Amino acid sequence: MSANLQSHTVDSHTDVKIKKTNALTRWTKSLVNSKTGTVGFIIVLFVCLVAAFANHLAPHDPAAINPAKMLKPPSWLEGGEKEYFLGTDNLGRDILSRIIYGSRVSLLVGISSVILAGIIGIVVGLSSGYYGGWLDTILMRIVDSFLSIPNILFALVFLTVFGPSVPTLIVVLGVTNWVAYARIVRGETLSIKEREFVRAAKSLGVRNVTIISRHVLPNVISSFIVISTLSVATTIILEASLSFLGLGVQPPTVSWGGILSDGRDYLATSWWLATFPGVAITVTVLGIIFLGDWLRDVLDPRSQGRS
Repeated sequence: MSANLQSHTVDSHTDVKIKKTNALTRWTKSLVNSKTGTVGFIIVLFVCLVAAFANHLAPHDPAAINPAKMLKPPSWLEGGEKEYFLGTDNLGRDILSRIIYGSRVSLLVGISSVILAGIIGIVVGLSSGYYGGWLDTILMRIVDSFLSIPNILFALVFLTVFGPSVPTLIVVLGVTNWVAYARIVRGETLSIKEREFVRAAKSLGVRNVTIISRHVLPNVISSFIVISTLSVATTIILEASLSFLGLGVQPPTVSWGGILSDGRDYLATSWWLATFPGVAITVTVLGIIFLGDWLRDVLDPRSQGRS
């Protein structure tokens, strides 16, 4: 009896490992076959590695001021210096180093705020869709209220009142973006709760919290992953916009939006100050969007076959 039980356990573990291996193989093959997915993955991986190893990759201290090297053009232009590949800003700081360090802030704010927004949205969406009734009515009216206020306006007011900082910015962006998750999760939950396996669990007396966590949540998580990936791109742009306006990340912390703000007064004479951080934002956002499109195709069977 004991030997049979041990054999069954080993077989179960083996089956789980085989399923995981097969799933990984299927995802890898799908990624390789998708041109946009491959490009997006490479871009996102590159930006993440740059952010993780910024200390080793940056050739200079991003905050080091050198008045003797002010507004130096990129190294391949006339007047440029080899040690400043992308040139310097109005305070003699190395643009390349600042862009490398700025990737950390952009990813931190983008990912953290999306996680916060996702947690709020999932809780609200699951509660509203599963329980319905008066709770659904109240929560959806709150969602409608948030939708009636432009995100940028809400963020500007909030940051003006509480003061700009990285933690505040994460909270603001998380609080302003949760409604999209709530509406989509609610719609998915309304459909899933009517399925037979959920009804069977209810008839067996399984607690609502257990049904939500074990049966409903796993079936809405794919939609959440797709929305989250695309929302990171939107959040990075919003963070850069707020930093550009002076209400986002504050000096001496380096951000792409802050670098853009520093270079706006020199566009006519020193174009590289704003051009290169703008390119970094554009390429990163495109990479995330490409990766999000691939995830949508993989996780949503209805979109299979689309490029």
